Amino acid sequence: MRLLLLSNSMNAGSGYLEHAIGWLMDHFAGVRTIAFVPYAAVRFGYDEYEERVAAALAPTGATVRSVHRSDDPVSIVESSDAVAVGGGNTFHLVHEMQRLGLVEAIRSKAAGGAPYAGWSAGSNVACPTLRTTNDMPIIEPRSFAALGLVAFQINPHYLDAHPDGHMGETREDRLLEFVRVNPDVPVVGLREGSAIQVRDGSASLVGPRRARIFHGEATPYEVEPDSSLDFLVR
Repeated sequence: MRLLLLSNSMNAGSGYLEHAIGWLMDHFAGVRTIAFVPYAAVRFGYDEYEERVAAALAPTGATVRSVHRSDDPVSIVESSDAVAVGGGNTFHLVHEMQRLGLVEAIRSKAAGGAPYAGWSAGSNVACPTLRTTNDMPIIEPRSFAALGLVAFQINPHYLDAHPDGHMGETREDRLLEFVRVNPDVPVVGLREGSAIQVRDGSASLVGPRRARIFHGEATPYEVEPDSSLDFLVR
């Protein structure tokens, strides 16, 4: 598979997907059409989302085709050269993907070698389940099952912060709960500005920031930028 899984769509002081455009141009090299899945959007329209993504991906030379434009969104996925899934609310995204039959279509497309790129919620759904999202469950999908393109989980927008006076659990606390209940499933705390690239069974961390790895009862640890993540896929 060819996967590019971004933590976020924007860095402070930069435009939409601007920090990742070099990775995206390489990832979508030779691609003519990209099926875009906009269903993580809740507070703005799918037309607007498509326009935003098309403008950001214009340097790739590919045409962005949002699946919401068709009464048969699966056909857009099947007839495109690549797939991109945008960020927003992961529960809403999975609900709509399951309702419209897009889970199977995208899984099959990616398994056939078509490039897949996701950011935030779009990266989370590349995992076996959406359960490491940060989002509120504003709608109930049929199940928490996601695309399962990788065997590990991603926590996008990972933060180490614990604000003064905050007595609730930190992000690390919540992920330690997940790996305690799911000891065989590692989680990558993916900091903003970073991404995971998967190609031909090999994975690597790209971007300027370290990632934090959670697995079972082991102490969480850091992985340096540009490190191999092959231990997650093999």
